[in-house]
Amino acid sequence: MPIYEFAPDRIQPLTKTTFGAMQLHERRDLQRLLRENVAVIAPNTLVIAEEYGEWDDSRRRIDLLGIDHDANLVVIELKREDGGHMELQAIRYAAMVSTMTFDQAVDGFDRYLRQIGRDDTDARTELLAFLGWDEPDHDQFAQDVKIVLAAETFPPELTTAVLWLNKRDLDIRCVRLQPYNLSGRVLVDVTQIIPPPEAAEYQVRVREKERKERAERTSGADHTKYDLVLGDANYPRESKGRAILRTFRHLVEGGIDPQTIAQHCGPRAKRALISVEGEVDHDDFVRLATAAREANGKRFDPIRFFCRDDELLRVGGRTYAFSSQWGGTDWLEAMNNLRDAFQDRRITFTPAN
Repeated sequence: MPIYEFAPDRIQPLTKTTFGAMQLHERRDLQRLLRENVAVIAPNTLVIAEEYGEWDDSRRRIDLLGIDHDANLVVIELKREDGGHMELQAIRYAAMVSTMTFDQAVDGFDRYLRQIGRDDTDARTELLAFLGWDEPDHDQFAQDVKIVLAAETFPPELTTAVLWLNKRDLDIRCVRLQPYNLSGRVLVDVTQIIPPPEAAEYQVRVREKERKERAERTSGADHTKYDLVLGDANYPRESKGRAILRTFRHLVEGGIDPQTIAQHCGPRAKRALISVEGEVDHDDFVRLATAAREANGKRFDPIRFFCRDDELLRVGGRTYAFSSQWGGTDWLEAMNNLRDAFQDRRITFTPAN
């Protein structure tokens, strides 16, 4: 659909053009401008390298390499005109960087910052701040690699391939950059065509759910139920998530400050709790928590917290949500710590028969 100019006496469509016709070059112009304004094609992304190619074949280089707020790498490939076979090239690059470590990312980011004249910026501090981490979380870093393809046009064979690949758990986005000529000025209509914006969030959640289910089936995930005793109350055959939430609530209702409890939650202590001002319901909690995190350049994902109305804890004019992410040995360490730190609250938990 064309873009229209509403003039005082008429409505007229703008004239489509090409980047080539407007003397805009792929690397010198498009890549340079998008590098500084990457949110135009990849929201919530930090560029950590340009023309990245830390492998033997120096001819193969990623246009822009980024990272998102979930610590996933983002391979960004740009084409001035026809996208051609750029999806195949991007998949190769994604495979090449999939083993990148946090320290390697810091090294690449440091070179990039010096390249763009930001020598006084500490790459490690900047990267940790963007991710919202106090210290590197090596287990969570680069668990996935996403791909963003940006071009003036995409041939049908490319879009068909991307749709097929996305159904098989890849995360590839196609962003069309359609330039218009307005009296010598270049206007660009930026449109994400795959996946459609209205379906993107839903598809991400479905993909994440399927990935977790497959991981549990193949990794021998621990689904042990526990018989939980909190003071005089018994809760037989509780899942690990419900058990730790009940324990947390038991301690809060016993008069212990939520932040004090969170400090005893082992490796996840710093991410065990989030709170907002006021004693609010679920909808207001999500709205306020999202706004607060975004103000600090971070992201709030309600799925990672117990934040239904009956799960939220309202104490002293604030509302608290407790983390629901207790994989690996984190749960057992946290439960042992809480039991030992608050022995007078009589916490016991044993595997159910």
